[in-house]
Amino acid sequence: MRRIAIDDVDSDPDDEALHADRRALADPLGTDHLAITRYVLEPGERFSGSVHAHTDQEEVFVVLEGEATFELGAAVGDEATERVDEVTVAEGEVVRFAPGEFQSGRNAGDDRVVALALGAPRDSKDVRIARIPGLDDGNIACPDCDCDHMRLSRTDETDFECPDCEATLVLEE
Repeated sequence: MRRIAIDDVDSDPDDEALHADRRALADPLGTDHLAITRYVLEPGERFSGSVHAHTDQEEVFVVLEGEATFELGAAVGDEATERVDEVTVAEGEVVRFAPGEFQSGRNAGDDRVVALALGAPRDSKDVRIARIPGLDDGNIACPDCDCDHMRLSRTDETDFECPDCEATLVLEE
């Protein structure tokens, strides 16, 4: 058994422009098969910077306080690639995204959101990106074929690879 206090874990935001309080709990707890992250999102902050899917990991978000809004996209391999919906998850509610389902969560309200993000298996090695809010048109698509999403490069976090034709796309910082 291992027990920790969440507030004793250092905040480690992916990007301070997205969120200021992100605490990865899997390492301090010593989990082998489960990723656990606690987020505190102020109004306008996001869980991640993209509409993305983990093809090798399911994700569960437990909203402990506030209300989180998730943008949804079609799952990897779906015919309806244009589908974009939103769902609001209230305090005390839980939402699950199956492997391959595109999603991006944010705090669209006026009050803070506190949530736990759970991922299994713990380490995802195949992340697909469909949209990055804030880019000119936001969409991440293959420059060489009709694929409407790109795989995050395993070697460089600003490079993308097409899962269909292996073409590459590099975002300028």
